[in-house]
Amino acid sequence: MTSRLAVAKTYKLYLGGAFVRSESGRTDPIEGANVPRGSRKDVRDAVKAARAAFGGWSGKTAYNRGQVLYRFAEALESRSAEFGEDVFEAIDLLVHYAGWTDKLPVVLGGINPVAAPYLSFSSPEPTGVVAVLAPDGPPIKGLIQEIAPALAAGSTVVAVISRDHPLKPLDLGEVAGVSDIPGGVLNLLSGRLDELLKPLCGHRDVNAIVDATGDPSLAAQIDELAAETVKRVSRPTTDDPLSRLEALVELKTAWHPVGS
Repeated sequence: MTSRLAVAKTYKLYLGGAFVRSESGRTDPIEGANVPRGSRKDVRDAVKAARAAFGGWSGKTAYNRGQVLYRFAEALESRSAEFGEDVFEAIDLLVHYAGWTDKLPVVLGGINPVAAPYLSFSSPEPTGVVAVLAPDGPPIKGLIQEIAPALAAGSTVVAVISRDHPLKPLDLGEVAGVSDIPGGVLNLLSGRLDELLKPLCGHRDVNAIVDATGDPSLAAQIDELAAETVKRVSRPTTDDPLSRLEALVELKTAWHPVGS
């Protein structure tokens, strides 16, 4: 039997349900591979895809979104041997948040007591397009922990993955591609924060930012960019799922007269 060379893997961004090279054509050598270096144009394409997918994703029943997230967990479980030690915690997180999808209206919404002849009730609604700045590690669990609450709540996501360990998070796009997640609901960007932060956090079609970088030197810049269009910024400090979900929903309250 003759020896052969293995086919080298070309890593790509995951945008709009497709695997694409960075518009800039640039790469960074990381972990022994050439990792696509996302550009401002890639950010704009990702946000555009996320906005286009938002109506369909948020319009699905909560039960259906839960099924899709559970399928995501199944697909990741089937390839768990490729993803390292933190993958099992990531799978458990996906299953956990899949179970939250149809619980949100009951836990966060409900009828409000008012001392007047009115019926007042609140219901949670998804925020919209959420920009996620994932932590550098653990690369898979850290990413899933930040994107799963947004997806469960009905928002779409543009995530900047781990800068130090981007290969496995980019592989996660392949898992998402076979797990019934509609194109554009989850978008994964690799690259340098100093190039991606301003176009993403300052984008007028992004509705919320999850800053999980743990870098206090970036906080002021992120807050300033968010303030231009009154984006909500969250910096999770707890593993409590309800707190993470609550940070990524809007409560819509309606009043209705009752009695004569």
